[in-house]
Amino acid sequence: MWRDAWVERLSQGIALVSIIALVAFVSGCATNYYPMKGDSRPHPGVARAHTLPIHGIDVSRHQGEIDWQAVARAGTRFAFIKATDGGDYLDPLFQQNWRLSREAGIPRAAYHFMYWCRPADEQVAWFAANVPPDPDALPPVLDLEWNNGSQCRPTLSRDEVLEKVRIMLAGMEAHTGKVPIIYTDINFHRDILEGVQLDNPMWLRSVAAEPRERYRDRPFTFWQYTQTGTVPGVRGDVDRNAWYGSEAEWIQFFLTGCDPRLFQRLAAQERCAASR
Repeated sequence: MWRDAWVERLSQGIALVSIIALVAFVSGCATNYYPMKGDSRPHPGVARAHTLPIHGIDVSRHQGEIDWQAVARAGTRFAFIKATDGGDYLDPLFQQNWRLSREAGIPRAAYHFMYWCRPADEQVAWFAANVPPDPDALPPVLDLEWNNGSQCRPTLSRDEVLEKVRIMLAGMEAHTGKVPIIYTDINFHRDILEGVQLDNPMWLRSVAAEPRERYRDRPFTFWQYTQTGTVPGVRGDVDRNAWYGSEAEWIQFFLTGCDPRLFQRLAAQERCAASR
């Protein structure tokens, strides 16, 4: 029922966005698709993000208690929620955020922060033990960054890192039945992921320029464009993110779990919900 209600809301959104786009065209003004928001330190290099129609947030324990009903009323269309680190850490607010965001009607995804000194199979098992494979959740997220603040100093080759990543992605997909999203930053992508063929939706961090200026040959599915956003229901700063495409493309992603640009290829492999 929750999923049916969201499909109806999203379908209604197509008509709304069409009307807004028409008004914007006639008036010659840019459309603000997420009016109840702000940024405590806005950067001009990411101004285009505000013209994209679908916006969301990502949160962890650092945001404290969140009023998810207020977050939903503000127009937030999705949330990435911190779940696990490595093989032994669970965000203390994950279960609460997971439940309350769903009750507020916000599509949400759980994310896992990769540790490079922990075996990948242990991390898969830890994620699976703590994140339920909810059929109405968005695909899970694998957060790939260098653990610069950690005491762990791995000496892994690029191939060894990529093998850990492949094990993690395969395990998360097996657990949830959905192709995982990859989150990464400029440094990790340059060092490891650049030039690698990936079927995964890409969530790219770029807070001072558009992703195309920072990531070579890597289109974004989600764009983390600021870490100093403000959204009703969240105390203090919060990361804000934008979906790459249209309302119709967002509906397709929500229903299938696959980036619409990759749907035909992945559907042929029966990796998208609509192809099973």
